[in-house]
Formats: sequence, C-alpha cells, structure tokens
Amino acid sequence: MSVLIDGSPAVVDIDRSEPPRHVTVLSLALAIVAAVSAALTFYLPDVLLGPAVTNGNARGTALAILYGAVPILLASMFMARRGSWRAVFFWFGSMFYLAYNAFLLLFLTPFNSLFLLYVATQSLAVFAIFTLYSALDRDWLVGQMRPPPYRGMAVFVWVIVALNALAWLLEIVPAVLSENPMSMLDGIGVATNAIYVQDLVFWLPMMALAAWWMWNGRGAGILLTGSWLVYGVIEAIGIAVDQWFGHQADPTSTWASVEIIPFLIGLALVNAIGVVFYMRARRVDTGG
Repeated sequence: MSVLIDGSPAVVDIDRSEPPRHVTVLSLALAIVAAVSAALTFYLPDVLLGPAVTNGNARGTALAILYGAVPILLASMFMARRGSWRAVFFWFGSMFYLAYNAFLLLFLTPFNSLFLLYVATQSLAVFAIFTLYSALDRDWLVGQMRPPPYRGMAVFVWVIVALNALAWLLEIVPAVLSENPMSMLDGIGVATNAIYVQDLVFWLPMMALAAWWMWNGRGAGILLTGSWLVYGVIEAIGIAVDQWFGHQADPTSTWASVEIIPFLIGLALVNAIGVVFYMRARRVDTGG
C-alpha cells in the first residue's frame, strides 16, 4: 500500500512508494519487545531489585509504555501507511519516549533478569528512529503543514532547554562540590542518575540543535520539534504515573511525590495544545 494523501506522493521513502520494509519491521519489533518487557516489569514486580520507591517508579513507567507509548506507536504506524502525515510525528514521538525510558530502565534500576529485554528495547528504538528519519521525505512532509512561527518556536525550545538544564545543574553542582557527592543518590540504589546523563549528554543538546534548524526553516528541525511536542505529552503523563506508583510503594521517599502530578497533567495539556497548533494542514485534507 502506498502512503498517499489526496494523490500526493508518499510520506516516507525517497522513491515515494512503499516504505522500506526495514522501517516497518524495526518499528513493529520495537513495539513487540517494548510491550513484553513492560508487561513483565509491571506484572512481575519481584524481578525489580531496587528500593521500593524506584521499583514503583519503574512499574509506573512500564505501565505508561504498555498502555500508552506502544499503542500510540502501532496506531501511528498504521495511520502513516494509510496516508496521515500527522501520524509521522506521533510515530517519532512514541519512539522517542521508548528510547528515553528504556535507557532509564537500564540504568536507573539495579541489574535484573529483564536486562536483555531492556537492552533490546533501547537498541531497537535507536535504530528504528534512525531508519525512519533516513527514509522520510522531510521536504514533502513540511509541505503539508501550515508553516508555524519557526523562530518563535525555536526560542520556546531554547527556553525550555535552558530551564531544564539549569534545574539539573542546580542539583548537580552543589553535589559535586560537596564532601559526599553520592549523598544526592541516597535512597535510589544506583551509582548515578541516568536522567541527568541522557538529558545533558543527548536530549537537551539535540533539541537545542533542532531549534537552530527550525530557526533557519530546515525540515529536520521542524520534524524533530513537532515530534518532541508529542513526546512531551507522553512523557508528562508517564512521569505522573511513575510518581504515583513510586509514592504508593514508599510514601516516605523524596524521590516520588503525588503533589507534582497536577503540574505534570497541566504540562501534558500545554504540550497537547502545542501539538494541535503545530500540525495544522496547509490545505484541507482527508489524510491526517
């Protein structure tokens, strides 16, 4: 089946015909492996060997993967193959979420019997993102959109990146300058905070670069920014779920709080409004 919108060329693939087989196969494999690892993590909690609060966090994340990110991934793949250009952003956004949280399951939970499944999820997510990005006709995709305010969106992204980085540095710098840097990890049972690692090493720099591309009207920046908005909706809801489960597992821990949940739901709504605004069609269409 060709991916068409009102007779327009295909959404993915340079030759504008069928999406390359490996794109769909990798994404489908990712959905299956992620669902299996998440189901085992959530429904077999004894496999988790960390403190109660991080075990609760991991189960909440697994629940968000199983009933949130994986269904969104499968639905967006199906809709993109049927011609929806908007679904491509959800395809990327759901895979961003799976890649991000597979990393946390690998490094923010102590080594356990599901390690290889977490590794497979992380690897499949990385390669599925890369292959879809490589196959996508970004110029055609951008051509379907009503141009958003590129420079305004770029500034918005830079502000979020700067605030996020500042929040982490305000926690990290005092810790590394203290007599006992490991004190900041008390109660979570790991050697380092994987959230700081991947945010500061990859995700925040990537979004800063994507914003620069968007500032200059490049398709890569437009694609990544829109996908990041979708990821933001899923991630905010996922954090709310993992905070609730972590708090239920250990109400005394400072690593999980139910008070932050209303803020996270509000953040998800703000991102959702951004998604709706961002993905307006250039013309009336029936494919998205």
